[in-house]
Amino acid sequence: MTSNARVGLATCSVLPDLDADDRPLIAALAQRGITAEPVVWDTPGVDWAAYDLVIVRSTWDYSPRRDEFVAWAESVPRLLNSADVIRWNTDKRYLMVLEQAGVPVIPTIWLDPERHLSKRAIHTRMPAFGDFVVKPVVSAGAMDTGRYQPVSAQSRALAIKHANDLLESGRWAMIQPYVTSVDTAGETCLVFVDGELVHAVRKNALLTGPSRPTQGLYQEEKMTPFEAEPAQIDVARRALEAATKELGAAEPLLYARVDLVTRDDGTPMVIELELTEPSLWLQHSGAADAAGRLADAIVTRLA
Repeated sequence: MTSNARVGLATCSVLPDLDADDRPLIAALAQRGITAEPVVWDTPGVDWAAYDLVIVRSTWDYSPRRDEFVAWAESVPRLLNSADVIRWNTDKRYLMVLEQAGVPVIPTIWLDPERHLSKRAIHTRMPAFGDFVVKPVVSAGAMDTGRYQPVSAQSRALAIKHANDLLESGRWAMIQPYVTSVDTAGETCLVFVDGELVHAVRKNALLTGPSRPTQGLYQEEKMTPFEAEPAQIDVARRALEAATKELGAAEPLLYARVDLVTRDDGTPMVIELELTEPSLWLQHSGAADAAGRLADAIVTRLA
């Protein structure tokens, strides 16, 4: 089936030719006899059934329209990762599932808009010590996310307003302690293809202050190749195992990225499990050839 196969690479209107980091996948698939082309996910009239497979890539404008995005995913006949994965993973309450499975995650306070919390009630739920982060459960690339200082009355007031604005708009909000190791070590991102670790990168810190309206889809990230440590690989694998069990997946996910930070005692914990449209940092994989590995996994699914 791979001869003359067509693969659609779903992207967004801001990146109609894909993000630069995803483009090597087109050449890698061409080397394997497969025609791949970018397709903007919300373009009216696209015949998604004309593709033998559709791979979600740079669909980075979905978060303000999450319900529309999930409905689109459900309408595509052969989509990877699947609509079930996308529905589950585009709401950060999946962290509750990981925590219940014993996977170390950042401690989180969850604020439900249905509880109609007062500003005072929001205030009492915020940490008294240490910087903390407020963000919605549906977001991407640090959008609508802010870092605050509890010792500053002004900063705390901004945090309360941030959380209250999210709740009043009908969105769940989450409060997490800011992990100070991010300032020095950043985040470690482990990239998996077909359930196997391909490579890892280090990502710089993104949060320096309160949430502010920003232009574009996401804040710029600076990446460097990194050799993941055994403890990090173990936590990442446990997170993926918990996810596949929760989803009832019959086979490994085509792609996954597990983002880790480090506790004060040096142990890793999950900050995000990216199964929807993660950057896979194909250009940072070096000898690991992540683009080739991903292309091979796609070929297997086309066979």
